[in-house]
Amino acid sequence: MSNDSSRTTDQEALDFHANGRPGKLEIKATKALTTQRDLSLAYSPGVAIPCLRISEDPAKAYDYTAKGNTVAVVSNGTAVLGLGDLGALASKPVMEGKAVLFKRFADVDGIDLEVDTRDVDEFVNCVRFLGSTFGGINLEDIKAPECFIIEQRLRELLDIPVFHDDQHGTAIIAAAGLINAVHLTGRELASIKMVINGAGSAGIACAELLKAMGVPNNSITLCDTRGVIYQGREDGMNQWKSAHAVKSDARSLEDAMKDADVFFGLSVKGALTADMVKSMADQPIIFAMANPDPEITPEEVREIRDDAIIATGRSDYPNQVNNVLGFPYIFRGALDVRASTINMEMKVAAAEALASLAREDVPDEVDKAYAGRRLRYGKDYIIPAPFDPRLIVAVPKAVAQAAITTGVARKPITDITLYEQELSARLDPAASSLQGIFEKVRAAQSPTRIVFAEGEEEPTIRAALAFHNAGYGTPILVGREDRVRETMKTMGLTGDFLEIHNARLSEHNTHYAEFLYQRLQRNGALLRDCQRMVNQNRNVFAACMVANGHADAMVSGLTRSFGVTYEDITRAIDPKPGHRVFGMSMMMLDGRSVFIADTSVHELPTPEQMADIAIQSAEQARAMGYEPRVAFLSFSNFGNPMRAKALRIREAVNVLDGMDVDFEYDGEMQANVALDYDLMRQLYPFCRLTGPANILIMPALHSANIVSKLIQKVGSGTVIGPMLLGLSHPAQIVTLGATVNDLVVAAGLAAHEAITRKQT
Repeated sequence: MSNDSSRTTDQEALDFHANGRPGKLEIKATKALTTQRDLSLAYSPGVAIPCLRISEDPAKAYDYTAKGNTVAVVSNGTAVLGLGDLGALASKPVMEGKAVLFKRFADVDGIDLEVDTRDVDEFVNCVRFLGSTFGGINLEDIKAPECFIIEQRLRELLDIPVFHDDQHGTAIIAAAGLINAVHLTGRELASIKMVINGAGSAGIACAELLKAMGVPNNSITLCDTRGVIYQGREDGMNQWKSAHAVKSDARSLEDAMKDADVFFGLSVKGALTADMVKSMADQPIIFAMANPDPEITPEEVREIRDDAIIATGRSDYPNQVNNVLGFPYIFRGALDVRASTINMEMKVAAAEALASLAREDVPDEVDKAYAGRRLRYGKDYIIPAPFDPRLIVAVPKAVAQAAITTGVARKPITDITLYEQELSARLDPAASSLQGIFEKVRAAQSPTRIVFAEGEEEPTIRAALAFHNAGYGTPILVGREDRVRETMKTMGLTGDFLEIHNARLSEHNTHYAEFLYQRLQRNGALLRDCQRMVNQNRNVFAACMVANGHADAMVSGLTRSFGVTYEDITRAIDPKPGHRVFGMSMMMLDGRSVFIADTSVHELPTPEQMADIAIQSAEQARAMGYEPRVAFLSFSNFGNPMRAKALRIREAVNVLDGMDVDFEYDGEMQANVALDYDLMRQLYPFCRLTGPANILIMPALHSANIVSKLIQKVGSGTVIGPMLLGLSHPAQIVTLGATVNDLVVAAGLAAHEAITRKQT
């Protein structure tokens, strides 16, 4: 079912692009540039040597520069998304976004180029003369028919892959889905009767690819706004449409749809009617791919035909035809073999690899990443889900092999197994893990109720609205309603749906005070003290709401220090039986993630506490898709130097030795040894870790906190958390001055924990 609440607001989109460093991209050095020697090697005089080598042999550019992993994302802005001709500059956010997707999904560096011309010759020459800079060219958002001319001419002029994603990306993903839909309905591609509505770049590309895959020429009827493209038609024709004209008496889309097996829609909302669907053959295959609204919704089809297989371009329906399944991985495979082009065989290989992947047994971690949906091959799962981590191996490998087979690979792969391992290592699972967490939150059967304790603060209000608009659950603000509404009015925000609780006026005050008094009466608290806390302390009030089942989880910390907020929360919420309460931060650095614990609670943990923290950290990391390797950190390495303060760390390892745990661990060791596996093997071959540590158990709170905060502010990585683990009810504490996004992430983590507890 469609869920409009998952769409973002205009202001959220603007804030996302404007906050911090404007835009979505930055350039980062891949070599150390810290000494004069480094600079001499990177620039003058050292740079002269690779220049000379490339001059002698241009192929050496792939060895000595970033060319082999760089794709230009190029547009003139004449067909931006569904917005039309906005011009080159206005297309830049889209092109930056495309570059981000290249990096996120396939570790390809995308550079956006907005070419400010509508003249085909000028555009071609611009890209042509810049072509030697890149390993490939991704054309984007160029209107038809110019896009056909531009792509064809650039393919002829350049010896690198040129790929117009609006055409071929959609065609490849749709073809993959069609392969499986045809299989499920007992058909063959060679025998289907098909209608494609929309004769723009994507529609024509679909027709070309499917014909290359075995659909007969006369079995595909292409339609545009004037009706069927038939042989002899003169109105509104061009050479690309004419190539797909058929002998037919049908003149309208309605005529063409009679007894059709397959419908591909690449047109507009409402183009396919209920009567047309009724007229289709048994077990119709309907791909309504218009964005943002399909030609017909799955709900409308289901009312008419319960035997249909349906796909759309929407993420809130099954079987999403999403180009991100294609272009990053297609270029990944093409770049890795230094392909001179992306030919039809490579496109077919990509489609077949995607179709094959959807038929495979889906690993449990992929199911978890999609909110616990059982993704199993069938009518509602004919296309792999976009965050399936297996895509990075399956599609590039197939594309690379096709390039080798067809002779366009200039650097053939000799060891496919090694190549698969290299592909798997390219991406850190953190992003997929976080995406899985939020997809599970969004798909919960009943909305998760999250209390935002500091409800009168502007960032909190914005976070609550964002949490709701993303479809993550029901936000509850603690504060005075008149103050909250006035703040929202000042900010120009609306949110009549927001639930606001004034702690002083709540109908639950008496119950909460009694509840708190029963907990604290032997710790020096009088009943009136508990009443005062409930009335005046929003953290205490929010924690009482969660502890008494009136909300599922809470978030706080924006205006008060961690220690104060933690003390407030634990007045009402106990540790989970048999667990330690601690903070764990996840740091994403240079393509890998590292967890650090404890960053929040234990000032100087005992060996037993460190052992327990290690066990719980390993459990959390494993739940997020990591195989835990735990290092207990110190200033010494396995007794060198032998100091009394390191003995506590060694004892923590001994404590774990006496327990039945199912993860790797060792220590004490320094951070550089824990994270540098080559150094670890060289100096300490007896170490029990089989790879670099991904969980660091810190010796004390001060060191853990300093490291995580330092990286957060001056490092090049991203820090998530600290995630508060071990409480009997979910609660998360953000850092002072947290951003709106920090609050939303914390609320999502709290909601995920609440949902997981309900399910178990």
